[in-house]
Amino acid sequence: MAELVVSSKEQPGEDGSVLKVTPESAGWDWVGFEVVRLGAGQTLERSTEGEETCLVILSGRCHVSAGEDEWRDIGERESPFDSPPYSVYLPPQTKYRVEADTELELAVASTPAEEGVEARLIRPEDVEVAKRGSGNTEREIRDILMVDQPAERLLVVEVITPNGNWSSYPPHKHDQDDRPNETYLEETYYHRLKPEQGFAVQKVYTEDRSLDETVTVHNGDTVLVPAGYHGVAAPPGYDLYYLNVMAGPVREWQVKNDPDHEWLLS
Repeated sequence: MAELVVSSKEQPGEDGSVLKVTPESAGWDWVGFEVVRLGAGQTLERSTEGEETCLVILSGRCHVSAGEDEWRDIGERESPFDSPPYSVYLPPQTKYRVEADTELELAVASTPAEEGVEARLIRPEDVEVAKRGSGNTEREIRDILMVDQPAERLLVVEVITPNGNWSSYPPHKHDQDDRPNETYLEETYYHRLKPEQGFAVQKVYTEDRSLDETVTVHNGDTVLVPAGYHGVAAPPGYDLYYLNVMAGPVREWQVKNDPDHEWLLS
């Protein structure tokens, strides 16, 4: 099994990449995730090839072109903790170009797909924002590309967890095809903290405890969730942002809560 924590590099590679997860590196089939940093005026040119892709602007402003489509001057936040993001959905076999207008942080979420759907810009006002949980489990959910929005397999959501709170809680899982109770979805968590020197704690465990890991995550870390229940804690003093990417053979988000802790929902 791959290591569950993948850390960002301090210096970007030639293509701007600071963190990359592929199905091959993760040891699974569906989810790819990458973070790219570009300086003002730098460009990223790629093809989605056999994957559908969602570009999420973490911070900064840029121009994106894909075939005959072009979206200029998109992105308005200085930090992922600010307002919901601008994002761009791209189907398979699409050549695209990203030109940074300012310093740019870009998340690239991907999964294998056959046809996908039409390329489009997802504006902040298109993102449904809701509160989930209560008390010390309350967090803000930003649905960028969830089941009520068109795509073939990809699911993308941002979560803001206030300091001192738990998130993805009670622990839940989605590692079995048992519809309508549960669907199989691989998942990545890309973490950011405010202030940046903080840390968070994430637990991933299966019912038989063949996987039972509690990991410390720092600013810029990604956690892989190949199977099992999972939950996250933000320590006092440090707000937590994470970007979830999920994908599997069926694009449905059905989860099973850990029965030991499901009473917390009543």
